[in-house]
Amino acid sequence: MIEHTRRRLLHQLNSRWIYGKIPLLHALIFLLQMAAVSFLTRKFNSYYAKRPVLTTMITNAVRVLGGIADTVAQTLTAVRQRAARKPGGIDKDDLVAIEIHELDKRIPGPPGGIIPDSKLLPPPFDFERLTRFMAYGFLMAPIQHKWFSFLSRTFPVTKSAAFGPALKRVAFDQFLFAPVGLGAFFTFMTVAEGGGKRAVQRKFQDVYVPALKANYMVWPAVQIINFRLMPIQFQIPFVSTVGIAWTAYLSLTNSADEVA
Repeated sequence: MIEHTRRRLLHQLNSRWIYGKIPLLHALIFLLQMAAVSFLTRKFNSYYAKRPVLTTMITNAVRVLGGIADTVAQTLTAVRQRAARKPGGIDKDDLVAIEIHELDKRIPGPPGGIIPDSKLLPPPFDFERLTRFMAYGFLMAPIQHKWFSFLSRTFPVTKSAAFGPALKRVAFDQFLFAPVGLGAFFTFMTVAEGGGKRAVQRKFQDVYVPALKANYMVWPAVQIINFRLMPIQFQIPFVSTVGIAWTAYLSLTNSADEVA
């Protein structure tokens, strides 16, 4: 009875749209996540001073490598697919869908695009997918925390030497951590989705190289600012905040095969 009521409620929410543009359920989940981020932001310094790793893990899970980014990605997919399924397809009134379509053509991704055309109806909100992203963000945070601490100790930024150490941190981060971290992301997501060795290999063949190219278009400049200007306790939150669009891209890229 409870399960039936839950499914009926979710079905009703998934079928409702705000002004015919934004799916209601996606919007509600996004607002709840933003409320959680607002609370964490206000309490971040005090929590970080007491439990830095746990605070970073929770912040990471909710903010970027988790909830908000995947919610944004699922919303973009739903908006584009709903517009594409209308009689006549996307028209001039679907401004958001048009922008998503144009952005999809410019960003490196799988051959079919990161939001490929599909005969499926606009997808309902995928809570399992959201949980996978939040779990990955939660588990990845301690590794990021250790990595940034290592870079800070190895290449200290001082008043007399600032730009050079920052560039060294960026070089180490982009040529060592980024390729490994990206591989860990696609491996974790594929295995969490129930895929085996062949599924992981296919994921690497289809999306790893385009995603790595996109990484080098975005992150070197971001990390220069991060390592040059940000105190260590704010480095992961800064990366997480800037990375909402990036992780949304990863979410779309990872799920591209499922949508098609």
